[in-house]
Amino acid sequence: MIEQRARGHIERYLDPIGRVLVSARFTPMTVTLVGLMLVIGGAVLVGFSQLVLGASIAALGSALDGLDGTVARLAGKASKRGAFVDSVSDRLGETAMWSGLAFAVSDDAVLALLCVLNLGASLLVSYLRARAESVGADGRGGLMGRAERVILFTAGLVFGFIPVMLWLMAALTWMTVAQRFALVWQRLDA
Repeated sequence: MIEQRARGHIERYLDPIGRVLVSARFTPMTVTLVGLMLVIGGAVLVGFSQLVLGASIAALGSALDGLDGTVARLAGKASKRGAFVDSVSDRLGETAMWSGLAFAVSDDAVLALLCVLNLGASLLVSYLRARAESVGADGRGGLMGRAERVILFTAGLVFGFIPVMLWLMAALTWMTVAQRFALVWQRLDA
């Protein structure tokens, strides 16, 4: 997962952007909400078959949302409330993206069903982490974290391989659900 393996390397690029946002008086909450609005706007465009533009705007919103933690840390405003809103925002954004694509491909029942299955898997990956952490276990792990899902989703729409992306996403994200379940199971006391 990008979050676990590359976050330290990426932070050296995020920190300067975060400092600019802090100096422009952006709060972490503003960054989260603007990111969410961009994702939802992109999802609406995807729903109206503006796939490349919509996916690009949604990806930009997801990237911006990835900066809220950096802004919070640099501004000294990290909080549990902010982390909570960020998590909810991430789920709303993914729901919007999959809903937009499901609407765009609604004339093909199989592709629409794959959108629903991918949304379900995405939500389960996040739920497993949250549930594990609520009982004191590390809930991270598996192939397809949020960053990987956003990248694959965007690539599928931008490069026009939607059916392939949907099948690949379904296989990899449901595999991640199984991986994460197994990892958490091992980390919990019997």
